[in-house]
Amino acid sequence: MPEITRLAVVGYGLVGKRHVETLIRIPQIELAAIVEPHDAAREQVLRHGVPCYASLSDMFAKDGPDGVILATPTPLHVEQGLECVANGCPVLVEKPIAVTSAEASRLVEAAEQARVPLLVGHHRRHNPLIRAAKAAIDEGRIGAIRSVQATCWFYKPDSYFDAAAWRKLHGAGPVSVNLVHDVDLLRHFCGDVERVRAVARPSIRKYENEDLAAAILEFASGAVATLSVSDSVVSPWSWELTARENPAYPATNQSCYLIGGSEGALSIPDLRVWKHEAQPDWWSPISATSLLAEAHDPLTAQALHFCEVIRGATVCLVSGKEGLKSLQVIEAIEKASEIGEPVSLVEQEQAFAPAKDMFSSATA
Repeated sequence: MPEITRLAVVGYGLVGKRHVETLIRIPQIELAAIVEPHDAAREQVLRHGVPCYASLSDMFAKDGPDGVILATPTPLHVEQGLECVANGCPVLVEKPIAVTSAEASRLVEAAEQARVPLLVGHHRRHNPLIRAAKAAIDEGRIGAIRSVQATCWFYKPDSYFDAAAWRKLHGAGPVSVNLVHDVDLLRHFCGDVERVRAVARPSIRKYENEDLAAAILEFASGAVATLSVSDSVVSPWSWELTARENPAYPATNQSCYLIGGSEGALSIPDLRVWKHEAQPDWWSPISATSLLAEAHDPLTAQALHFCEVIRGATVCLVSGKEGLKSLQVIEAIEKASEIGEPVSLVEQEQAFAPAKDMFSSATA
């Protein structure tokens, strides 16, 4: 019999429901409890036949799960994450890890000092497509990464914003809500970001937030990435519409990431590796081969990975510190677009230098 890990889910909104539905399908995991303060949502929780608590404090007073998944609104992440750490309970926090990097630092430092595993739900890293791409890059299939182009364009209908007023406010634009996924993947492929340049444009729907932004990221490795994001552009080029990861989105046969190396190029998620026949030469024929990737649900893979971390069998693929670094890049993009000047992340990294994270590995 496989070892059973008891996990609790906090928050039964759109993301929390997906986590619950994922956990109940995994034989090695027992859904221990659901924490949900709202009565209407709690009525839905009862159908799962597990204890439902109004708060984390109530749950910890009566039960001690092996781990907790926080799927609550971002402003609650730090407070609830700290409560899990105080109870010695490993925690997986949905992205972004916090509203600001200053708040995230508090949680990361607390987890490290208490030696409690802290993971961040950048689940795309667990997608087999990304695992195959990362393996090919690490194996040198395209040589050294020189340049990356990432496109994150889609059109959110007016009903999306009308359903939740906060989505129209400052700080809730596609840079902070959506681009953090893409930034995390580029950091996964290319390493730490040193400098950021960016521009943003106000919402054409007259909301407080931006609805279009472009950024240039300079990595410590020497690679340069260009990113463009918009939630008001009709397009087939975004992870949601190309990766076939979430059936809620219509699938296209396009790619949203282009990674250019010194010996070849890689497009994602179609996993095509382009190379010249003999040696790099724009006058010689160029052709593509396709990488192979298994079909697995990344949320399932992430949950199983969380269990392995809890048991001490592996290190975090996306640790709290990794989530913090991706959030710092998002903040730098927002700041650079506001002041119209480059923003250095080296100074931020020097300001936050916690002890070595025993639970993480940036290159895992």
